[in-house]
Amino acid sequence: MATSPSEGAAPGLPQLDFSTWGSQIFWLAVALAVLYFLMSRIALPRITSVLENRADAISDDLDRAADFKRKAEAAEAAYEAALARARSEAQRIAAETRAEGQRQLADAIARADADIAARAAVSERRIGEIRATELENVEAVATDTAQAVIAALMPGVASADDIAAAVRARLG
Repeated sequence: MATSPSEGAAPGLPQLDFSTWGSQIFWLAVALAVLYFLMSRIALPRITSVLENRADAISDDLDRAADFKRKAEAAEAAYEAALARARSEAQRIAAETRAEGQRQLADAIARADADIAARAAVSERRIGEIRATELENVEAVATDTAQAVIAALMPGVASADDIAAAVRARLG
């Protein structure tokens, strides 16, 4: 029952009234016991379970991340090795192609040199033939010219055989 200040009760907080402290302490103990029971049997196991599950999930995630990292490093190493092999293979192919090109160029130059040498020999032979023919023609023209000049300037001084021998000796 509530008492008002006008009925003669002491003003103040009811929980500080020493006459009700026994029942307050009892209900405090009951409330703490119930709270302890609820926390220890229901709430804390659930929180612990959630924290353990979370820790396990984080641990599993870290393990998977470490595994993925190892796989990525292995894949990178394999990629680098394949890239190095591809580069060396490309260099080998380039060297072979360069060498083959040099061989083909050397063969083409050798064929061209042989063709040029053959054509030069043919040309030199033709030039020799033309030169021999022209020398004969020059000798004939020189002999005819000398005979005409001598016949015009000094008729009867030399015979045709003497003039031909003199031209041959002079050209000769």
